[in-house]
Amino acid sequence: MDSSNGEDGRVSSTSILASDYRPWLALWRITGVGAKTYLSLLEVFGTPENVLGASAASLKQAGLSSAVIQQIKNLDEREIEPDLNWLKREDCHLMCWYDEDYPLLLKEIPDPPPILFIRGNRSLLGSLQIAMVGTRNPSPMAMKTAHAFSKSFATFGLTVTSGLALGVDQAAHEGVLEAGGKTIAVAATGLDRVYPAGHKPLAEEIIKSGALVSEFPIGTQPKPGYFPRRNRIISGLSLGVLVVEAAIKSGTLITAKHAMEQGREVFAIPGSIHNPLAKGCHHLIRQGAKLVETAEDVLEELGNLSLAALSEDDGQNEELRLNKTSITGDYAVLLEKIAFDPTSVDELITETNFTAEEISSMLLVLELQGLVSSAPGGLFYRCSAE
Repeated sequence: MDSSNGEDGRVSSTSILASDYRPWLALWRITGVGAKTYLSLLEVFGTPENVLGASAASLKQAGLSSAVIQQIKNLDEREIEPDLNWLKREDCHLMCWYDEDYPLLLKEIPDPPPILFIRGNRSLLGSLQIAMVGTRNPSPMAMKTAHAFSKSFATFGLTVTSGLALGVDQAAHEGVLEAGGKTIAVAATGLDRVYPAGHKPLAEEIIKSGALVSEFPIGTQPKPGYFPRRNRIISGLSLGVLVVEAAIKSGTLITAKHAMEQGREVFAIPGSIHNPLAKGCHHLIRQGAKLVETAEDVLEELGNLSLAALSEDDGQNEELRLNKTSITGDYAVLLEKIAFDPTSVDELITETNFTAEEISSMLLVLELQGLVSSAPGGLFYRCSAE
């Protein structure tokens, strides 16, 4: 590899050069090397290139089985040609573990993916996200609810992350797109294909302003076991997960379980006691999920979350770098116009040159930082003199 290494052998460049992708992709295609094993190998050897060049004895000492070691020693690099050819296409990216823009929240989960394939806006993975998930066969009311909630989240500047599936996922993505917002779809296949196939037009629309994401190599077809793996990324990228409608035994509850294990906030929308698709949400609420009736309920709860981990970011996202003592630019202008008495968005539009959408987005960030709070009636007031 051409990029420079730090003292611990890790890549210190801002992002890995295209010519250096080969070892990353090759190691990821070794059967038996999952996310945890891959990252443990990086801890020992520093880079994938070092892993591939290590002796059989060293690999065995690192905990690899004879079968996996044999695969590494007999590696056929032609296997990664589909990945390399895909990366030559417009808006196709590979994000690696050492890249500086690898999402900090995703790094916190127990088994983060060492590499991510991305189509569209790569930088969106570092944005503030809310995950929306639910059944593939929702009631008409749940479809309307998912659509309306995602539009509201988009208006407030949140990126909505989901799984491109039929039903609730579809409604969530479409609601954001209708509002002109940003959405991320995490796939359980290689990004050379779309599943379900009927969502190809939706996927293309998402790529224009958002992103498709997958940990699976190019050419990977959908398999039942891949969807739970995909779900941990949906929750891992997000501040919280909203479950719109779900049965007791469903993949949606797997996502919620991942979220709880990852320390994410889980929200659930209640339904009729006679609706079997509401039982999953009721179960989650009994387990401690927050019962929500409006998008504002979610936003209020998110405003109480600690972003301490995100504040350690050293340059990937301006919104996440804001803190109580370094509010600058447009945020400082807006904060100055917010009184300690409740202030409406209309008043802020009059007092500034910002649009309603810009103000809503900035208010969300300021609220997450604890500088402003919301009041009934869509009003906001300043709660810090900083």
